[in-house]
Amino acid sequence: MKAIQKLTIPLVSAAALSAAFFLQSCSSSSAESAGAAPPPPELPVIALNAEPVTIFSEYNASVTGKRDIEIRPKVDGYLEEIFVDEGAFARKGQPLFRIDSRNYRTQLSTALAQLESAKAALENASIDVAKVAPLVQNNVVSEVKLRSAKAAYNVAKGSVAQAQAQVQEARNNLNYTTITAPADGYIGSIPFKTGSLISSASVQPLTVLSETREVHAHFTMSEVDFIDFKNQATGVTLAEKLKRLPEIELVLPDNTIYPTKGRVELVEGQFGKTTGTINFRASFPNPDGLLRSGSTGKIRIPKIINNAILVPQEATFELQDKVFVYAVGDSSKVAGKALTIMGTKGDFYLVSKGVSPGDKIVFSGIDRLTEGTVIKSKVIPASKLSAQIE
Repeated sequence: MKAIQKLTIPLVSAAALSAAFFLQSCSSSSAESAGAAPPPPELPVIALNAEPVTIFSEYNASVTGKRDIEIRPKVDGYLEEIFVDEGAFARKGQPLFRIDSRNYRTQLSTALAQLESAKAALENASIDVAKVAPLVQNNVVSEVKLRSAKAAYNVAKGSVAQAQAQVQEARNNLNYTTITAPADGYIGSIPFKTGSLISSASVQPLTVLSETREVHAHFTMSEVDFIDFKNQATGVTLAEKLKRLPEIELVLPDNTIYPTKGRVELVEGQFGKTTGTINFRASFPNPDGLLRSGSTGKIRIPKIINNAILVPQEATFELQDKVFVYAVGDSSKVAGKALTIMGTKGDFYLVSKGVSPGDKIVFSGIDRLTEGTVIKSKVIPASKLSAQIE
């Protein structure tokens, strides 16, 4: 029995040791598996380039006709007829309104009668001078008689001239009863109706005719924008800068671009005391009448930047009112870099500081990153980025 016990004890101990070793091995494998680092995330990366880019500065604008002409009566009377409707297009010389002309026809008839009377008086005075002249030569009457006859002739001659002027005035007034368009253009609102009593002294015009074969777009710049404009535009004088400024665009209220480009042609001489802005005027051809006086839009002035760095807005994040990107270093670690932004072009930031040409930045998935994270780069071809810029 004792011999058996001696043999049994070592066998039990060996089994226990084997089980303990197996458990320890399993525990070690689990621990190593739990502590292993995950592989670095694979994220799209882009390389930044410097290239020429055209950006636009936009300014709110109001459109007017080349000339907005107030149509006013030159004579008083009752409005007898209106030949056009509001919004209609009128040609130069086309009748627009007619004022009751009966009084003016009477005035013309009276003036013509007075002219005939004055001409008759002049003829009589001329006959008197012809009669007296030989008598004076023959010493039948004194020279005073001839001088008196000549004076009467001059008075009659002046009366004829006065009567002729009255006839011309009466004829003009009669012509003024028909009011015609002074230029091609569109008719504005007409506040008067047929039968209204109108006067040349009225504050309100009959209508406003907008000459719109060419239109003006008026916009303003702040003092800072104006200084930047002067620094960027080529030329010595302001007139030279305006002349050399590239053609501009007009953005319509529906965000479409007016098909014909225009030019900035005028800037006022001083800033507004209350607004702190200075007024500009641009001109646009309008042969099809698409633009009307009173409409609005935005002026887009192009500016070419020769070595521009464009960063997709999708690749940026904001922190404490600053815009950052994650730049990829040589060790594949990312580091946040603050950007200095000087403008936008579509969905891209135009960057002047913070990154340089050749730098690589994370394009998307930045919400999963922190400072110093190691990533596996998946480079996006530059051609795809250029296509998005366009």
